[in-house]
Amino acid sequence: MNASRTVATTREQSAARSRPLRHRSRRARAPGRAQTTRAPAARFMRLSGTAALAVLAAACTGGGGDPYGAPARTSSGPPPAAVVDIRASELGRTLVDGEGRTLYLFEADRAGESECDGGCATAWPPYVGGAPRAGTGVTGSLLGTTTRGDGGSQVTYSGHPLYYYVGDAQPGDDAGQGLDQFGAKWYVVGPDGAKVDTD
Repeated sequence: MNASRTVATTREQSAARSRPLRHRSRRARAPGRAQTTRAPAARFMRLSGTAALAVLAAACTGGGGDPYGAPARTSSGPPPAAVVDIRASELGRTLVDGEGRTLYLFEADRAGESECDGGCATAWPPYVGGAPRAGTGVTGSLLGTTTRGDGGSQVTYSGHPLYYYVGDAQPGDDAGQGLDQFGAKWYVVGPDGAKVDTD
């Protein structure tokens, strides 16, 4: 009889000891469960932020287009045509690109070849692109190209390599007219291919 009570008492003590341990185990696991539920959300937020920055960077770059008229190439095919058009201005009717940006000739150029590179090409970016295309009022037979030192194809008109001027902020500006830089003068170009000299 005493032996049975002893066994029962021992079982009750063992059960009493095991119950608190289960409670402690549940409390110890609770923080772990909270962390596992928050971690994917935190990772998602970090990934979403990274994706947003990538989209913003792509928008800021505008797809890689050239600000001086050479469109961005989207395939391995030939580059888009380089349009030469006519625009009426205070200087008369002058050559512009397809977006209305003024084009210039450089008097130092000889035999249809560009003498403007390095710092000169930074201030006076050459009009490069695909095959030239004549707009309304432009004589197609006067259009051509010349190969630059870096291999680029620069548009020419009546044998004059054509350039932009970095000081022109928007289409229609002609702040480069008559400037004497890099050893010679720069002029806008008329429909006949001659410089427009207002000096």
